[in-house]
Amino acid sequence: MTDRSAITGIVRDFILDRFLPGEDPSTLTNDTPLISGGILDSISTVTLVAFLEDRFGVKFSAHEMSADYLDTPDAIADTIAAKTSG
Repeated sequence: MTDRSAITGIVRDFILDRFLPGEDPSTLTNDTPLISGGILDSISTVTLVAFLEDRFGVKFSAHEMSADYLDTPDAIADTIAAKTSG
């Protein structure tokens, strides 16, 4: 699956359910900073990566478990789309 908007929706739903339970979904936008904004710490980032690997059938290397690749739902969707295309 490389449909970026579908990936973003799946990512946002997971983050809201797992890390922001009870939050108004409108507070999590596609450009909300997750790592640099303090929503995800190192343990929750690993949890997110495990979900992404399982859900999308991709693998992350250690250097990709960073804000450069995972800081916003849009950045995550871009990373997944790049890994699943081609």
